[in-house]
Amino acid sequence: MAWASGWVSKWKSYSDNIRNIFYGNILTQIGLGVFMVIYNFYIRELGFQDQMNGQVISMTSLATAIILIPAGILSDRAGRKKMILFGILLTGCSLFLRSVIEPQTLLLSAAFLTGLFQAFMQVSLIPLLSENSRPEERVRLFALHFGIMTASNVIGNLLGGILTDTFGLYYSSLVSIRITLLIGSLIFITGFIPIMKIVENREATTHIQQTNVNMLRTIKLQKYSVKMIFLFAVAQLFIGFGAGLVIPYLNLYFQDRFEASNSLIGLIISLGQAATAVAMFIGPIVVKRIGEVRAVVFLQLASLPFLLLTGFTNSLLLATIGFLFRQALMNAGNPIQMSLMMSKVDDSVKGFANSVNQMVFNLGWALMGPVSMGIVTNNGAYKGYALVFSITCVLYLVGSTYFFIAFKSIEKNEKKMVTS
Repeated sequence: MAWASGWVSKWKSYSDNIRNIFYGNILTQIGLGVFMVIYNFYIRELGFQDQMNGQVISMTSLATAIILIPAGILSDRAGRKKMILFGILLTGCSLFLRSVIEPQTLLLSAAFLTGLFQAFMQVSLIPLLSENSRPEERVRLFALHFGIMTASNVIGNLLGGILTDTFGLYYSSLVSIRITLLIGSLIFITGFIPIMKIVENREATTHIQQTNVNMLRTIKLQKYSVKMIFLFAVAQLFIGFGAGLVIPYLNLYFQDRFEASNSLIGLIISLGQAATAVAMFIGPIVVKRIGEVRAVVFLQLASLPFLLLTGFTNSLLLATIGFLFRQALMNAGNPIQMSLMMSKVDDSVKGFANSVNQMVFNLGWALMGPVSMGIVTNNGAYKGYALVFSITCVLYLVGSTYFFIAFKSIEKNEKKMVTS
């Protein structure tokens, strides 16, 4: 009870800016949750093979990877609020477009546009939260951010499955899915309303803009920040490649292996997001006990047995349990890792740092999407997914081990500098 009241009192202490960031993110994530849990089925209903789903994911992630660094630089120079508003409005329009078009070329083009526009939101949210908070409160703030974002996805996933099955009682499968996608798009685009209410710190924004007049010069002056950005990027690259093999196709996995209904798939994925949301709040407790670096590695490694359980079981119950624990443990380290990165780079390159980190993650999704669907198509629903989950496990293990080795030594050096 004291734990919950602590979070409530912390929420009340946050500024109007932070709360409006959260409100905007809640709406966009609910809309995205509705859209993404159903969209793979939309592709199938249009008569395309599963490789098409891989291509759609690949195009979206590739576009995000391409634009993230320019978006990060632009975010540092033009301001976070403008970039988020720009991202919400144009991403929402692209989601509307994807809900109604059918030709393959247009579907892939619209997916590419979603990836481009969504990047402007992704790259600006964390720096905006960082600029509106104190360093000592960021681990808890980022945990709350990711927790609320995940909880919003839960609502969206549940809503997506329920709406599709409900509309399916009156309309064809394709029409019911399309109506659901349009509703998700509408919810997403309303997220711009709270963001409009944000009041940016003019002095801080002007300072960042002046510092970033020449990004190349800034990077040369921030050698330590660049080193940190590179180390985080390498670790994230392994995680992104692993996630790109599995995460975009979890709804297809539950349908292909267990023939689950849309509502049941929406419920399972929602439960996974709910477990993740709860785990986000446990993260800061783990940090207090073992430190930031060890906490990230511990949580990631603890998720691996559950990943393998999901990949190899023939029981829907065990697959769901494995999925829930994997989701919670693997994602619980994200806010800790993000707080760690924001604390180690200069304010003038926070947007750039976040963009590089997300770029390499999206690169993994872009490259691994077609690979994943190819493995499943060639090997069947059991062996194919078992292979995909196993490869993901190896990539996660390598990424976590690298992260521990790289950042444990940096942590030791920083402690020596403080005590000397």
